[in-house]
Amino acid sequence: MGVPWLDHDSWEIVGELSEALHRDIAYLLTRADADELRATRNAQIAAFTLSLVAWRASLGIGLQPSSVRAFAGHSLGEYTALVAAGALDAVSASRLVDARGDAMQAAADAMPGTMVAVLGLDADEVAKACNGVDGAWPANDNAPGQVVVAGTLEGVALAGEAAMACGAKRVMALSVGGAFHSPLMAGAQNRLDTALQACRFDETAIPVVANVDAKPHRDGFATLLSRQLASPVRWRESLVEMAGMRISTFVELGPGAELSGMVKRTVDGAVRVNVASPADLDRLAATLAEP
Repeated sequence: MGVPWLDHDSWEIVGELSEALHRDIAYLLTRADADELRATRNAQIAAFTLSLVAWRASLGIGLQPSSVRAFAGHSLGEYTALVAAGALDAVSASRLVDARGDAMQAAADAMPGTMVAVLGLDADEVAKACNGVDGAWPANDNAPGQVVVAGTLEGVALAGEAAMACGAKRVMALSVGGAFHSPLMAGAQNRLDTALQACRFDETAIPVVANVDAKPHRDGFATLLSRQLASPVRWRESLVEMAGMRISTFVELGPGAELSGMVKRTVDGAVRVNVASPADLDRLAATLAEP
């Protein structure tokens, strides 16, 4: 996912963060295989770094932070959102992400789990499917009809069967290395909290809509990130909140276009631009030029 960016000026951040963390992030972004990237300690720092590459590139073609009404990030993406909003510098955030990835990897190794996407049911219906199932919890409310369940292998399988019985169109396994945003991540809490307490957060001029409560915040980010670890990601509600703030253009930064798809399903008439490679910058520039 990093290869298209190799010759772009914004690739410089990869070297900066690799040096700060003593990790070869360029390798993860250009040569690592799927098994290596399935390990959350690798996936998190790789995705975080590439989203910063896209952010810096977007600034280079005219995106002005002062023109942004709110920032938000899905799970790990909240760390990038905090950098973009000015709450954290890139190196400090990378150290947090690295500590988070290590802590979550250890928790996943100690308590193996998985995640599935339930398509065709709303959040309340998925919660009912999980009720009474030992080891399964709603983890991400992504968009209308798209809710993710996390938990033990057995628990998630049973919850998936219950969801199908409730009328789900499909239950789709996700290629992840653990049961993220569920109680199975509790083992990572102390290590993450230690890293958060050692980090300085600045108050932001532009709010960040947080995963845990789908509300805009300008401070209190250490507490919000701590709570986020084992709490559901309220992404659909976050998008609704941003639409209520009269936000009609959503720019997704980083690999893939999944979040843009969630915007399409949640916010009627929204303009969506995803910047996953340098080839996407022209569309962003054209969108920024529109009145």
